[in-house]
Amino acid sequence: MRKVRNLLICFFIACNFTSSPFVFATSPSGDEKMQQMILYYVNEYRAKHHLAALKLNTSASLEAARHSQAMANKTIPFGHAHFQDRIKHLYNKFKDARGGAENVAFYRMNAKRLVDGWIASPGHRRNIEGHYNITGIGIAHGKPGWGYFTQIFILTNNPKKYS
Repeated sequence: MRKVRNLLICFFIACNFTSSPFVFATSPSGDEKMQQMILYYVNEYRAKHHLAALKLNTSASLEAARHSQAMANKTIPFGHAHFQDRIKHLYNKFKDARGGAENVAFYRMNAKRLVDGWIASPGHRRNIEGHYNITGIGIAHGKPGWGYFTQIFILTNNPKKYS
């Protein structure tokens, strides 16, 4: 019994150092888990299409979260209103940025279904398949159980500089 317990402890410690989106060294909030799961499924799709993984960036995620919160608060309509302002703000942070795009969703489903929905939409899929290397994912809540999601995509010359 002690061997099994020790083996399980080693397994859980090892899992905390893997790239699995479902195992965390700390206990993140539900939104952080959802953010990581969205990133996982987007990158899983990109890998199947021989595209490099996107790197999650805090500044881009904060910008995405502000947009999601504004939609949830109904201070702006659902959609891409003021995208040019968001991207310009991010270009000031990413001095070598060469492109950007955005996906939004108002959804009640899990991360897999959310990403599958984006992939089923030609415009959203084009962004997911785009030649981007940095992403930000922001989540806010409106009605109970419903989330507003924004994923921003950025192309930079040197993504390692921003991870």
